[in-house]
Amino acid sequence: WMVGVVILFMIMATAFLGYVLPWGQMSFWGATVITNLFSAIPLIGTDLVQWIWGGFSVD
Repeated sequence: WMVGVVILFMIMATAFLGYVLPWGQMSFWGATVITNLFSAIPLIGTDLVQWIWGGFSVD
């Protein structure tokens, strides 16, 4: 059960990175939307987004 959840998150991360890899206009906005979803996590959301982005916005 736990291994399945880990594999699911790994597949989701792989799909996200594959989508962002070309870094076109769609990739930029996709990265912005997906990483903004992390900001909805209580307590650690904003810090997590800053850690992922390396700042306050996607560069």
